[in-house]
Amino acid sequence: MKKHPFLFGFLIISFLCVFFAICLWGIGNYNTLQSYLIGGEKVVVLEIKGVIMDSGPVIEKLEKLKKDPETKAIVLRIDSPGGSVAPSQEIYEELIKLRDKKTIVASFGSVAASGGYYIACAAHKIIANPGSITGSIGVIIEFVNVEELIGKIGLKSVVIKSGKYKDILSPTREIAAAERDLIQGVIDSIHSQFIDAVALGRSLDRESVAAIADGRIFSGEQARELGLVDELGNLQDAIKRAAVIAGIEGEPRVIYPVKEKPSILDFLLEGSMKDIQEMVFRNVFKAEYIMKSAISY
Repeated sequence: MKKHPFLFGFLIISFLCVFFAICLWGIGNYNTLQSYLIGGEKVVVLEIKGVIMDSGPVIEKLEKLKKDPETKAIVLRIDSPGGSVAPSQEIYEELIKLRDKKTIVASFGSVAASGGYYIACAAHKIIANPGSITGSIGVIIEFVNVEELIGKIGLKSVVIKSGKYKDILSPTREIAAAERDLIQGVIDSIHSQFIDAVALGRSLDRESVAAIADGRIFSGEQARELGLVDELGNLQDAIKRAAVIAGIEGEPRVIYPVKEKPSILDFLLEGSMKDIQEMVFRNVFKAEYIMKSAISY
């Protein structure tokens, strides 16, 4: 039978390409493969990082973990200054539903404040580093008034509206007293919800929570003294604590988040972004995230 060198070489190359692709997939999905091959009870580390603007990705992961019988405990690794109100509340509520099915332990990184702390209150235990920045139990709304600026450059704002409050918080005019009272009422309502969540989650007296719910921040050590944190420790301490509470015998099988593979552009921009983040952190040291014309924790 006559051999076909070209065809034979093509098949070899194709086989190597497929094998290489499978290896790459295996490396990228190591945690999933480990779960299938090893089996057994596990502790899953779920990261909540950065400004909280969208609850969807976190809730999607929680839904998957809820259906996984091998996941006995979830460690929320929180490193967030807070964010928008609704997404923080949605994640909190989803965790409350999950409490009876899974052990939940919150582990604080550098910052777990405002909306980040709100989410942590749904956990069975909260563990923070002594120097973690936390607290900031409060609500804020901020906007910029540019009325004088646009007047200086010869511009004038024209508004046609269906009701007297439709252009509330307009940046082109001063806020009226009645409008300020209306917004303050909304802020107070959401602030009260925050206090209730902390008092319920931490089993604290509501009045004692209200006394410190003025936006101030605390170190992890201070937070423990106030009852806002249970223990001091790092991520590994939180994992061990979660395993004990969940009744996992021996060393727990820990599943960490799959790291996203950075693109070449990400690699080139990484240094610049770190410099910008450090500058912002140095000059705007606030525990809550402030967004123009939006209510935030």
